[in-house]
Amino acid sequence: MFLNLSFDPVRLPPECDELRKEVRSFLAQEVSNGTWDPSDRSTVRKIDRDFARRVGRHGWIGITWPTEYGGGGKTFLERYVLQEEMIVAQAPATSFSTADRQSGPILLKYANEAIKREIIPKIVSGDVSFCIGMSEPNSGSDLFAASARAKRVEGGYVVRGTKIWTSYAHECQYMIGLFRTADATETDRRHGLSQFLVDLSLPGISVNPIVDLSDKHSFNEVVFDDVFLPEDRLIGIENEAWKQATSELAYERAGPDRFLETVFVLFALVEVLGSSPAAREAEGIGRLVAQLHTLRRMSVSVSGMLANGAEPTLQGSIVKNLGTIWEQELPEKARELAAFVDRSTATYQKFEHALRDATLIAPKLTIQGGATEILRGIIARALGLR
Repeated sequence: MFLNLSFDPVRLPPECDELRKEVRSFLAQEVSNGTWDPSDRSTVRKIDRDFARRVGRHGWIGITWPTEYGGGGKTFLERYVLQEEMIVAQAPATSFSTADRQSGPILLKYANEAIKREIIPKIVSGDVSFCIGMSEPNSGSDLFAASARAKRVEGGYVVRGTKIWTSYAHECQYMIGLFRTADATETDRRHGLSQFLVDLSLPGISVNPIVDLSDKHSFNEVVFDDVFLPEDRLIGIENEAWKQATSELAYERAGPDRFLETVFVLFALVEVLGSSPAAREAEGIGRLVAQLHTLRRMSVSVSGMLANGAEPTLQGSIVKNLGTIWEQELPEKARELAAFVDRSTATYQKFEHALRDATLIAPKLTIQGGATEILRGIIARALGLR
């Protein structure tokens, strides 16, 4: 039963070490220049188009994409290193992360040549941002239940419906939207879904803010009121987008962003406990680091599979499930380990600030990119358990 599940052992090659040094040096210089403050999470999560363009000039957006479209032609393992360094440095990569991680690869694989020539170079240069149009108010993570509809008309489609939890849609130029173009059949709930490239400046599109627990605005509700999409905006084959969307989720779910989003808490914990922690604290840090290392090895393995042309949807779902639970639980575990620390110091205040930030964003971690319950259903089905 478990023969279908494997994580290939993968070691990062020497070129990854060279790239890591280059990226780390670049990011250190950006921090020195005041581009962002790693201790201030509000600067980390902002859209910074100028930073994106500087990253683009280094060839680090679309680093794995074909050079004929402006991509870097590098491996997924090199991309892993780049992404890991960006996250650990708390770099403001929001403006290009979604396009680099999943939207660009989907366009390269399924879009027509005109779209590729038009859009991919703009992503690579850091000039445009993408959001994801999958979840809906009444369906959540059950994408089969999507009801926002794209009705075929002369020359294209008219879209009506709502998407929700569309991160940074208010600052993005494009969305890859999943819309229903036909009814599902009795034997196939997956039938009837199609993907489209959506220009968010089109008439009839409204972007409404959803403010989260940290009083920040990154989520949105996007409403489509009879929005016309030209026929050439269809991505792939009409009514058969579920396979494409599944492929997209393999890119989305397995990267280091699925277990490193609150890692700044671990760094702050190590600092506040000092160089000679008590046995209880030392053991706790050891466990956290061992768990983190395991998640990292699994994620690197998925990158290796992607580099070999595979679509490790099962493995990606496992990484996302385990990783987001780990990063969600990290603040509370860190608070317990620091229970006996002197709270009057500036170091402890810095630690408390990190805890507050991580605690407020923690609830979304096991929802975004696929809720835990949905992921466990995917894993169980893939293992023949349901």
